[in-house]
Amino acid sequence: MEVCESSKVSLREFGCEQNLLSRPDGSASFVQGDTSVMAGVYGPAEVKVSKEIYDRATLEVLIQPKVGLPTVRERSQEQCIRETCEASLLLSLHPRSSLTLVLQVLHDDGSLLSCFLNAACMALMDAGLPMSCLFCGVTCAINTDGQIITDPTAAQEKESRALMTFAIDCAKRRVLMSSTKGSFSVHELQQCIAVSQKASEKIFQFYRDSVRRRYSKNL
Repeated sequence: MEVCESSKVSLREFGCEQNLLSRPDGSASFVQGDTSVMAGVYGPAEVKVSKEIYDRATLEVLIQPKVGLPTVRERSQEQCIRETCEASLLLSLHPRSSLTLVLQVLHDDGSLLSCFLNAACMALMDAGLPMSCLFCGVTCAINTDGQIITDPTAAQEKESRALMTFAIDCAKRRVLMSSTKGSFSVHELQQCIAVSQKASEKIFQFYRDSVRRRYSKNL
């Protein structure tokens, strides 16, 4: 699958800091342009009997909006993030236990779901949980002219006719999860997947650089 020339793989500036919070077992803040999210991971811990799964850990994802209570939108995003994390975490190593991932919106200026995914991955890394692969989130918007915009702002999302977010794994660049909205063709979907896979290389390189900087300071 080739990346269309009309679609530029340009991403906003990234920022990340791990181990910010003292109470969670792992935490991270992630910034994409003006979109910023805080993530905290708790566990493995004791699980309620009603939620216990005998052969693997129970994963719960909670999203806290900037203001007000969670809505249907947050519940949908929680499901997307949970499915992605379950695909990459080795939950069978912690049977009959619970993992809780809490995500707090600090500011939303577009590509929020992909920012959630990136923050979640960095927080899971900070918690030292066993994973089969890392993952990242990439959001693509298709504007009225048919151009693909990666990592769109809130204004670009409003003007787009289709919006897609993909979770990409670092090993084989597979699509672990997809969330789509709007109207698009099969060819446009394939183009967006190819663009997202290309963009994921930059994000995974940022992961490596961020972790390298953190541990080089600790040495």
